[in-house]
Amino acid sequence: MEHLELFFKSIFIDNMVFATFLGMCSYLAVSKKVSTAVGLGAAVIFVLAVTVPVNWLLDQYILQPGALTWLGAEYADYDLSFLSFIMFIATIATMVQLVEIVVEKFSPSLYNSLGIFLPLIAVNCAILGGSLFMQSREIETIGLAFNYGISSGIGWFLAILAIAAIREKIRYSNVPAPLRGLGITFIITGLMAIGFMSFGGMLTGGDEEEAKEDKTAQVEAPVKEETTKEIANNTKVVE
Repeated sequence: MEHLELFFKSIFIDNMVFATFLGMCSYLAVSKKVSTAVGLGAAVIFVLAVTVPVNWLLDQYILQPGALTWLGAEYADYDLSFLSFIMFIATIATMVQLVEIVVEKFSPSLYNSLGIFLPLIAVNCAILGGSLFMQSREIETIGLAFNYGISSGIGWFLAILAIAAIREKIRYSNVPAPLRGLGITFIITGLMAIGFMSFGGMLTGGDEEEAKEDKTAQVEAPVKEETTKEIANNTKVVE
């Protein structure tokens, strides 16, 4: 249940684009065609799926205060948390370089269409944000970290795929001249973000019902006790 909740929450509620507006540079620049958006979105999913769990391991066993105790008791006081940004970015850059090599080898057309934006995944704030959110939210297991990486990537993929499909359609629409291009794209992105806000109550309905039931039980318990006491007192009076 925890994995399922994290999966849907990362895609719809805490969407990288519509909730935190991370990765907007690539989101706006590579969303003119659906085919290009699909290629970049798939690359982002892969990079997040690999870097988030790898950075989780680095954080748990190297960077956190006292994480080096597995090397010996004399290392228990070491705190390497100041190296978090450097280590995370190094991991991301390595994975992006691997993706670039694979795409260039097996899909030269996609490599040419993505252009400079493929190596720029290394400085995509959504990629680094995934690792930093993993660290700040204190995700407990590597399985949850892997889940969070994939689901965050899928959320970003859905966002860029949706805006690319819309931009292909509005290309043939009668958009006012001042709003053509990025103007109408920003407006549509804002409207989509408002729409995604409606998913905020998707995972809270059950909690609210349980809270109401607990409050009702707490209110009913004293009433029942008072009623029992009144009945007992009335019985003594009759006797």
